[in-house]
Amino acid sequence: MKRQQRISARTARPHKRTRLSKRSGALIVTALAACGGTAVIAAQALAGTGAGGTGAGGTGAAGDGASVAGRTIGCPDVGQRLRSLPAQAAPEVNRNLGQLEGQVARAFQRWAADPGARDRVLDELERERGATIGRISDALRRAGGQPGALDRLSACRTTGKSATAQSAPRGARDGNSADNGPFRNEFVDIRTVRPNTGGSGDRGGRGGLGGSFRSECGHNENGHNNPDNLIVAPGVSNGAHHLHDYVGNLATDAFSSDNELAGAGTTCANGDRSTYYWPVLRLRDNGRERDANAPGGGQDGNVGTILRPAEVSLTFDGGGAEKVTAMPPFLRVLTGDAKALTNGPANANASWSCTGFEDRQLRNKYPICPRGSKVVRSLAFPNCWDGRNTDSANHRTHVVFPGRNGQCRSGFRPIPRLVQRLTYAIPPNTLYAVDSFPDQLHNPVTDHGDFINLMPQRLTRTAVDCVNSGRDCR
Repeated sequence: MKRQQRISARTARPHKRTRLSKRSGALIVTALAACGGTAVIAAQALAGTGAGGTGAGGTGAAGDGASVAGRTIGCPDVGQRLRSLPAQAAPEVNRNLGQLEGQVARAFQRWAADPGARDRVLDELERERGATIGRISDALRRAGGQPGALDRLSACRTTGKSATAQSAPRGARDGNSADNGPFRNEFVDIRTVRPNTGGSGDRGGRGGLGGSFRSECGHNENGHNNPDNLIVAPGVSNGAHHLHDYVGNLATDAFSSDNELAGAGTTCANGDRSTYYWPVLRLRDNGRERDANAPGGGQDGNVGTILRPAEVSLTFDGGGAEKVTAMPPFLRVLTGDAKALTNGPANANASWSCTGFEDRQLRNKYPICPRGSKVVRSLAFPNCWDGRNTDSANHRTHVVFPGRNGQCRSGFRPIPRLVQRLTYAIPPNTLYAVDSFPDQLHNPVTDHGDFINLMPQRLTRTAVDCVNSGRDCR
């Protein structure tokens, strides 16, 4: 399938690399209550893109759309249960996995619009999922694969606990203020957090005896955005149901082949054609971006002014290992879990902080930073490769995290570890949120990052040499 071209600012068409306008104004809301400790899984369902919901300090008008406070829909993650995916089955399996995500999103919206229809919505969703999972199982069997007990994963449930929503301003009725998070208890003043790390902002610290290599790729000045996910949902338009920022490879969308990526341009220095991407961050200010009525944007509950990072740091280090080996071309690696709110924290790896306070890392809260300090998102990737595969059925088992001592388990070898560090200039007490699947309610624990290696061999050797020799290079 041929990829659509990037849409010009004057063209009114849906997603696909739409260049999104920026608004510089930020809505300063009432100071958010500071809180700490263990996160409460708290949610408020999407009231529909036309619903105003409850204003800050006000009440929603009758007929504006019902909300289901403190609840969401949780379904077993079929993609994470896959242990093998024969190449000939991959297109059909990926297409049906994408349909599962769309089914949950639509069910979530139906339930939010009619809270009394919970049982009917769940029954319809189970039937839809059952048929789709059946097609996945059949495709695997035809290709000689073993689907296992996937047919047991069709049932979903509602889940969550009550919470106080920090919603759109009073009187907002423009379809860009859906009440779907974030919530007061998901924000904390960073000054109230005790130091809890050495300041690395990652899972386990840099450690080891190695140096580092930094790839300079800009901060998406050219507006490369789409709601696709080439790693998790290849061939599926709007497979992420939220918008991604991209730096590096200019050809990346759901339909990019390896050959297309290898021949594309890049925003990175030194010929690095790698793909680096993450969910956008938005001010929840009623700013109408160009995707306000598009898939991945307003249609999926992701609303407000998109923030471009003030700085993007893409650094490869040893991750605790003393010596690393080269990454193979087209290696696909991800970190974090976009569905951690309903999947649980096992694969969550988000880390939030503020400049000047990076010895205080938050895993399940958004930081409120003091004036002059920037919000920091840190995403450390796994770096123990199985030495054979550039991807795996669940996109995790071929590259895993090392042990606490920084060493890889038997059968895996250390490769350079990528750490994405993104900073944002957000005024104090301004409401913001990471883009998410509709049912994940913009919870900070769902933050995640993705990487596809397309460094030239000479650059890969340079990165390895810099890490292993203790030099810091770029």
